[in-house]
Amino acid sequence: MNAKGVILNAFERYRLKTCIDFKPWTGETNYISVIKGSGCWSSVGNRRVGRQELSIGANCDRIATVQHEFLHALGFWHEQSRSDRDDYVKIMWDRIQSGREHNFNTYSDDVTDSLNVAYDYTSVMHYSKTAFQNGTEPTIVTRISDFEDVIGQRMDFSDSDLLKLNRLYNCSSSLSFMDSCNFELENVCGMIQSSGDNADWQRVSQVPRGPESDHSNMGQCQGSGFFMHFDTSSVNVGNTAVLESRTLYPKRGFQCLQFYLYNSGSESDQLNIYIREYSADNVDGNLILVEEIKEIPIGSWQLYHVTLQVTKKFRVVFEGRKGSGASLGGLSIDDINLSETRCPHHTWHIRNFTEFIGSPNGTLYSPPFYSSKGYAFQIFLNLADVTNAGIYFHLISGANDDQLQWPCPWQQATMTLLDQNPDIRQRMSNQRSITTDPFMTTGL
Repeated sequence: MNAKGVILNAFERYRLKTCIDFKPWTGETNYISVIKGSGCWSSVGNRRVGRQELSIGANCDRIATVQHEFLHALGFWHEQSRSDRDDYVKIMWDRIQSGREHNFNTYSDDVTDSLNVAYDYTSVMHYSKTAFQNGTEPTIVTRISDFEDVIGQRMDFSDSDLLKLNRLYNCSSSLSFMDSCNFELENVCGMIQSSGDNADWQRVSQVPRGPESDHSNMGQCQGSGFFMHFDTSSVNVGNTAVLESRTLYPKRGFQCLQFYLYNSGSESDQLNIYIREYSADNVDGNLILVEEIKEIPIGSWQLYHVTLQVTKKFRVVFEGRKGSGASLGGLSIDDINLSETRCPHHTWHIRNFTEFIGSPNGTLYSPPFYSSKGYAFQIFLNLADVTNAGIYFHLISGANDDQLQWPCPWQQATMTLLDQNPDIRQRMSNQRSITTDPFMTTGL
């Protein structure tokens, strides 16, 4: 059951980052049949054999493993199978399990095509350094030692994976991505200032009361790093500044708006999110309030998700509003992403994250959360080890227990350690999913 949910999530990653889509089989001559076989495997390419099996077996239910196997089905060999493989890695043949040597074959340019993309140590299609080892020594040694512990990543597509996939299938755009803006360019991604407000949002790289740097670069890149700022210290209570996105055209009817927000003004300052929806009989657009963001924490970038359900041409509208308290700064926004995907239900923001790694204090509990069905849960994060992190999902007692079914049946939780690349298409986040099984219980 968990694997089925993970497979559907993997398809959403394909839709977000490529033009590849998947649909249930409806009688087509050639099709993929996903089975729970022995291990994780797939044929390479469309074999034109009708029913073509792809196995997501035991312990294969990780999103990047599913992406990997479907890349095989879409025509891709392992990265270390390239004809130029030996220029970049060294295969230690005496360390490979007997009878497994064929897994390290290379293929000529007549069989596989690198699509004019450089060898990629970070590919989701690369074996790890310990693949099929018969002892403790690595079977693959990278000729650039910095990549020794990089090969074999199973988080997400690399940039080169996407470049090759999009080249092979002539993708000019992805299916569910709509917009991304980190405000590095002066045109602010085609966003426009409203003429019916009291002030403007300003594109800046820092402000005296904060932020001292943007969220994208965190001050690490000299001469770059911009965000939009509404100075609430210079306007009256109730005054607004309105920033509108370019015109957007939905396809799926549901969207997730994601952005970072920094408050250096007053706790009573707020940000309102609207959509301006257009129709044939309303060329100026109908302004609809979607969410009011209040009590914004002071002094740090905060991640927000807003669920939209738009079916017509529209703009996203950010309205900053001056609250009643005294303000010495204002509101800032950065790293906006909009995609036709589902928003996560909850975000756990851990400040000074690196201080907990390898520390005796590195055992952290999230606040209690509630699922969409009303189940209460909590996340436990163990960072006490320097090289390994443990993440645990706990069902806990909650306000709805008397109305819920127990044991908790078939609820999938997906936990994501978020890569904070400003462009959602380039993120390689680390994701795990677990599904509750009402038949797997222990007595107390």
